[in-house]
Amino acid sequence: MATDSIRKCWRRLFSCLSFNRNSNETVPLLRSSQHGGHNVVSNKDYESLDYDRCWNKPYLDYRERYEKQHSDRKLEILQWIMTFAIGFLTGMVALYIDLIVKLLSDWKFGTVDKSILQCSKDGCLVISLLYLLLFNVAFVIVAACLTIYEPVAGGSGIPEIKCYLNGIKIPRIARLQTLVAKSVGVLFSVAGGLFVGKEGPMIHSGAIIGSGLPQLQSITLKKINSKYSYFRTDRDKRDFVSGGAAAGVAAAFGAPIGGVLFSLEEGSSFWNQKLTWRTFFCSMAATFSLNFFLSGIDSNSWGYFYLPGLIDFGTFECQSEKTTGCHLWSAVDLFIFVIMGFIGGCLGAIFNTLNKSLSLHRMINVNPKHKIFRLLEAILVAMVTTTIAFVSAMTLGQCRKIPLKPSIINSTRSSVELTVRDYFCEDGYYNDMATLFFNPQEIAIKQLFHQAGTFSMPSLAIFFILFFFLACWTYGVSVPSGLFVPSLLCGAAYGRFVALFLEQVFGYKTVYSGTYALVGAAAFLGGVVRMTISLTVILIESTNEISYGLPIMLVLMVAKWSGDLFNEGLYDIHINLKSVPLLEWDPPTEAARMKAKAIMDSRLKVVFPQTRVASLIRLLKTTAHNVFPVVTAARDDCSAVTLVGPSQEADLQEQDDVECFVNQNNSNQDGDGNPIELLQRNLPMKFEGMILRSQLVTLLKNHAWYKENVEVCSISIRPFLKL
Repeated sequence: MATDSIRKCWRRLFSCLSFNRNSNETVPLLRSSQHGGHNVVSNKDYESLDYDRCWNKPYLDYRERYEKQHSDRKLEILQWIMTFAIGFLTGMVALYIDLIVKLLSDWKFGTVDKSILQCSKDGCLVISLLYLLLFNVAFVIVAACLTIYEPVAGGSGIPEIKCYLNGIKIPRIARLQTLVAKSVGVLFSVAGGLFVGKEGPMIHSGAIIGSGLPQLQSITLKKINSKYSYFRTDRDKRDFVSGGAAAGVAAAFGAPIGGVLFSLEEGSSFWNQKLTWRTFFCSMAATFSLNFFLSGIDSNSWGYFYLPGLIDFGTFECQSEKTTGCHLWSAVDLFIFVIMGFIGGCLGAIFNTLNKSLSLHRMINVNPKHKIFRLLEAILVAMVTTTIAFVSAMTLGQCRKIPLKPSIINSTRSSVELTVRDYFCEDGYYNDMATLFFNPQEIAIKQLFHQAGTFSMPSLAIFFILFFFLACWTYGVSVPSGLFVPSLLCGAAYGRFVALFLEQVFGYKTVYSGTYALVGAAAFLGGVVRMTISLTVILIESTNEISYGLPIMLVLMVAKWSGDLFNEGLYDIHINLKSVPLLEWDPPTEAARMKAKAIMDSRLKVVFPQTRVASLIRLLKTTAHNVFPVVTAARDDCSAVTLVGPSQEADLQEQDDVECFVNQNNSNQDGDGNPIELLQRNLPMKFEGMILRSQLVTLLKNHAWYKENVEVCSISIRPFLKL
């Protein structure tokens, strides 16, 4: 598409022009970014991915050889096979993460529960707290160590994958080491009691599988290097990464359609119809492979597809045994939902602002220091979170009555009643605060969605405030951490509080608290990430309730509008903090009338068709450009372009480089024979094409040069120019 071509040109221009241009100094690998007047920790310069096919002579020769040996039909079949394999492996990674997290959580909560029940009689709750601290801190140390070993494995990975799909090469984002650190680290960060989710890292893991599997080679494990190199271009990897990211969403939420829309809305700016079908197929493969194994492992009913994803929101049904006069929501509720959406967007904006300030503080005061400080910060967050959750559950919770015979009403609600915590409560009552803090976050969400018993308003308010600030503090710590589930849980508490407030204060008796909890979850999550279409479909597929389509769409749109009044979504904020040169769809107001020459450097860095090896090495060491224009001295024709002005310095000022250039263009040599003066004049040059830094490096590594004489070697790069 024309729009994609324009965006690609601007991205490449930005990539070439946004670096240090001082030709007298060696360009550092790191650079500094300015945020709010502070000098932030240096970030690596990012390179743009080459999504456009490079139509040069080697590529044409490759196409000629390839067409003789293979057919396009065979290539298409291989693409579909790889797509299925990516979806299947992503589902298996999700299965492994889910099972191990459950085992670790059951082990931890089982031990702590026994201690609390014993100490509630003996008065030794400090021992129970120490047990919980021991588990959580040990788990978090493992997660933090893996992230410190592979820093790009920290966070959710969604901002990095978004940049990758939009043409920015993030270093080490799709390595096998990153996959191991991400998938193993998220086990321990979730089981360690941190307010993080495993759904964001699942998306990153799926993207890594999509990037690595079709290449049939590994940079980490160098022995894995197949001779089949069908899908090793940036263009092919981009398409498979789109499918892998969609498969991660599908496996996490059981939402194959939502996964495709997520990859389209939040991810790639390069899309076509064939990619839509392959991405959807990849999502289906991930969803149903995970579903098949989960159903067999949990109930020994292999082939009974009843668990679509890692999150099961349960079935939404009215609490009354009488079906007449009972509705999940009504037209009157829509007006309340609009207000909830506006407040949810504002709360999300506050969350993003606080997290941005905390992340900026980390970049300035924590990350530049020794690695041990990042580990100590993760331990501190784990200890504070554990202590606050334990003390709140033991001292601030209220005992609420458990509804009788819940199985008559709903099997989902029956299973929910079995996960309540009855600390310090009589038989038939449960501790509402402990039920939310001492359960995995997915179960706590189901409690708020389906619990027939009422949570007290003070408990919901306290839980929301504590969870809000602790989750905001946690996101950005050096551990793999997702944002979806914590935001859903925080928003569900907010929605349940609104339902209880309407019922107890205004006497609004037709309130179904589960609907308000779901709407609150959507409002807060939408206010944080600012997603609309894909998030709507994900929530509808997760709840299996199509009637919630209108409320969820309405709430997400209002939440996005209200949140956008104050700041961007959290993923975009973290992209900006990392100084990733991601181009938005619309230019900033101050740049709307700016021309390219306003940011271009007059001290050009060019390459000639025959260039000496020493000159190329010097050029690569002293610049950070990722692409170089290739020029020749222009004849008297209309294709000449003046690239060097009279006041500009020559690109290659060394005597031997200039002589090499002049010898290649004898017809343009000045009569006095002084080559330096020749280049310092208003010399017209003809633009022949571009060559990438990576291509120059490959030529040098493979010794692709010829000897001019005994002492001097040159490289001919004319065949590699784009036609």
